[in-house]
Amino acid sequence: MNGSPDHRLDLGRRQRLGMVEAIWGEHKSAEQIARILEELHGAEELALVTRISPEKADAVAALVRPRGGAAWLLQHHPQARCLSAGALPPPDQGRGRVAVLSGGTSDLPVAAEANLALACHGIATELVLDVGVAGLHRLLERLEDLRRADVLIACAGMEGALPTVLAGLLPQPVIGVPVAVGYGVSAGGVAALHGMLASCAPGLTVVNIDNGYGAAMAALRILSCGPGRSAIWTHGS
Repeated sequence: MNGSPDHRLDLGRRQRLGMVEAIWGEHKSAEQIARILEELHGAEELALVTRISPEKADAVAALVRPRGGAAWLLQHHPQARCLSAGALPPPDQGRGRVAVLSGGTSDLPVAAEANLALACHGIATELVLDVGVAGLHRLLERLEDLRRADVLIACAGMEGALPTVLAGLLPQPVIGVPVAVGYGVSAGGVAALHGMLASCAPGLTVVNIDNGYGAAMAALRILSCGPGRSAIWTHGS
């Protein structure tokens, strides 16, 4: 675990932006991730590692548990493909609520990543699954519930129509997340991305393909402009 540093952590991000630092896990080794977790643990910071496979999560756990024991509170979140280290804060209803929607079950990993990233910041969330436009009645049945959310995150593959429909029906900020799901010309989420960017629904915000974490942080920034914004800057500091 010792050796030359191969990373520089942004330990002031929570104070500066109200966000914990997230670690992109897909292209880091288990050893690199373990060293980063050790440093964040020493700074008493919650850690979130995104895009991590079950095998890599097990390898990281084998490296850090002998050093940190149960105090690490290391948890793998297989649906979200993430790893967290540290206790997640309880949701604070006073800071607003985010509804995270998925068009279909195949969009769940991206939606779950967004949901977990918000949970790491104490934001109350609700996962609303399988409300894609192929069965529009499923979405319409949830509209009254969705009106109570402060921000909507909509994850959709194929043609990516769900965010446009939501933004045409509801007044809250809508953040579209194109998902790399679909046949042929779906092109790994590019068709959904282009569809969302070309949306005729005014004010729709769109993040990159499969970027559930980025959508969550966009929602966090929106909530920071509301009545509970001071809690975002001071939480956990």
